[in-house]
Amino acid sequence: MRPTPWRNGAAASLGAVALWLCNVPRAGAMEILGQAGVLGEWELTGHLTEGAPGTPGQFSGPLKMKHVGICAQDGPEERAGEIKLLLTADSQVTAELVLDGAPCTYSARKAHNYEGTLSCEGRAPVPLLVWLK
Repeated sequence: MRPTPWRNGAAASLGAVALWLCNVPRAGAMEILGQAGVLGEWELTGHLTEGAPGTPGQFSGPLKMKHVGICAQDGPEERAGEIKLLLTADSQVTAELVLDGAPCTYSARKAHNYEGTLSCEGRAPVPLLVWLK
């Protein structure tokens, strides 16, 4: 069978859609992974669930930050908290976090991952890279 422009175009389109679907967080729940700090010395992990019906793009759940740098003498420092995250159609994400009782905010735009700044009350802002699965 000879290739035709329609068949080749359709295959390319289906491949692009499949690739896009693999990188879009699934409705209902998703995992959040991140690296915070100038050297990526904090690891962020959490499992988020979708908000109530009628609140598209809103997710929330518990998260942990673990210091993975080499300067921890008594084992890795860990912080627990909660996150409320909003995904928008224009590839932006904003979030409100509470880490060990301290309120924080995060805002980012999607490049290969979400690149933004984590700002916590009483602390200097730090870079935060986030991946949503």
